[in-house]
Amino acid sequence: MSDFKLTAQPRTEFGKGAARRVRREHKIPAVVYGHGTQPLHITLPGHETMLALKVTNVLLEITVEGGTEEQKDMLALAKDVQRDPVRRIIEHVDLVIVRRGEKVHVEIPVHVVGEAAPDTVVTVEHQTLTIEAEATNLPENVEVSVEGLAAGTQVLASDVKLPEGSTLVTDADALVVNVTAQVTAEAAEAELAEAEAEAGIEHEAPETKQEQPAEGAEPQE
Repeated sequence: MSDFKLTAQPRTEFGKGAARRVRREHKIPAVVYGHGTQPLHITLPGHETMLALKVTNVLLEITVEGGTEEQKDMLALAKDVQRDPVRRIIEHVDLVIVRRGEKVHVEIPVHVVGEAAPDTVVTVEHQTLTIEAEATNLPENVEVSVEGLAAGTQVLASDVKLPEGSTLVTDADALVVNVTAQVTAEAAEAELAEAEAEAGIEHEAPETKQEQPAEGAEPQE
């Protein structure tokens, strides 16, 4: 089943001016395409759509008011969400039609859980993984536990446990999480000094300040 049901209206006016008018009405311009259908331009309810798109890979069930039978209870995934760079409001959404039982490729975020061994640094090299899963059963994320992992440990994509029914599409040898030893301040300074020496960079020694006799004081012989 889908996560969100949205009622849309067909859109017949296009261009920046028409899009601004749609947004002033607290709606969002969108286009639906896929499965050999002609692109369908619609407007979506602003608040409900923003809530829905907070969920990763949310499956939308869309019904177009006054539309054909095919335009009722359409299942769609958000392919591209355009946002205002400053206000972060949604300006336009591209939706792709999917079918029940159909398998699709989606990206899911990598969430690191747990604490690695002391004096280590955990770096997430791949923030997302691409998987294949049924359109009606898409996971929101995948967890990678680093609990107790020692420095030098590397977690590859093939090591990540995927949700049931999901298949890895990302290269199996891709480095997802890297656990390294924490660099001390002394080691960092030594490394910097070594790099500067190799580059031929020399630092002048600071000049020593000669003490000046206080005003009215006799100079010492």
